[in-house]
Amino acid sequence: MTAFYEPRDEGEAAERVREAAARGERLRLVGGDTKARLGRPAQDEATLSAAGLSGITLYEPAEMVVGARAGTPLAEVQALLASRGQMLPFEPVDHRRLLGSSGEPTVGAVAAVNNSGPRRINAGAARDSLIGVRFVNGRGEAIKSGGRVMKNVTGLDLVKLMAGSWGTLGLLTEVTFKVLPVQERVATLIVPDLDDARAVEALATALGSPFELTGAAHLPAGIAGPGARTLMRLEGFSDSIAYRTGELRRLLKRFGAPEVADAADLWEQVRDAVPFAGAQTAVWRISTAPTRGPALTAEIARGLVARWYYDWGGGLIWLETAAEGDAGAAIIRAAVRAQGGHATLVRAPDAVRAAVPVFEPLSEPLMRGSQGIKAAHDPTGIFNPGRMYAGV
Repeated sequence: MTAFYEPRDEGEAAERVREAAARGERLRLVGGDTKARLGRPAQDEATLSAAGLSGITLYEPAEMVVGARAGTPLAEVQALLASRGQMLPFEPVDHRRLLGSSGEPTVGAVAAVNNSGPRRINAGAARDSLIGVRFVNGRGEAIKSGGRVMKNVTGLDLVKLMAGSWGTLGLLTEVTFKVLPVQERVATLIVPDLDDARAVEALATALGSPFELTGAAHLPAGIAGPGARTLMRLEGFSDSIAYRTGELRRLLKRFGAPEVADAADLWEQVRDAVPFAGAQTAVWRISTAPTRGPALTAEIARGLVARWYYDWGGGLIWLETAAEGDAGAAIIRAAVRAQGGHATLVRAPDAVRAAVPVFEPLSEPLMRGSQGIKAAHDPTGIFNPGRMYAGV
């Protein structure tokens, strides 16, 4: 049984890290541990949990800024913001249904994995709203970067560096985000029965208009119902929504007759990859240029049995394949190389994730750069070793 550490404050966390570094003890960093099966299998000897580092540390509604210790449940932060009519801009994904995990997602993990959902096309990714971090590096030093306001940065931006580093550079102890007001009304235009190419064309038309979509997705037939549905979400004041939906319906009339619906359940399915939950299959998350999405999936389908749907106007593809062998890695990565983009294996058995690169393989120069950054922040290599790439 491996050791489990749950420090109650940043000072204790730094002490635990210093002790682990002195012993050469490799640490698996967790928050609510809802993403344990995302990434390469753990190569650790102990677990260091941020769950004890909990609580809101800053909330200034007028300045639209919230800060919390890293182990604070995400739901607690969202509830506080909702009570003042505010929200996190980037609509973080809840991976529990897809990965079959339990526990409570934490706000630190949102930053650590740059967790961003459908609203990214409008509000940016989690890293774009992250304006401050505190973390403990591999030397056991407490580091603060950023603050309460957005600002230009020259040199190495530690805030952005920590976002999406998957706990390989340090243990986040506190994060600060900019927030947005909740909009008065949300409406979704749904265009039925488009094939992938026509759907992405329709989404591109809407996204290129002045009518400001906050969601743009396409669900092919059989993904979330018998027929294909193309979704375009708008948010704002009621009068603005009425005007914009009317204008968009006129703009999109060559694609069919869109209906206007609430569709909150459909956006939750899009966000959390619910169509692929509960199955013993592999799931990939592929980013590409939106206009190339249909060609990329068509190329994959020539060599694999697969199901998929599109988010981010076609630029994000959630794709399901069989979990046997390499889970389709060779064919998927060849298609990605041909069309441009990168692919991440989100769900697969441990044996597959150990044998197949989970994240998009890096070129030699990028790998050397990643190794250098890792060595600078975690010189003894104790944080989440191999979580993203073997040997890093």
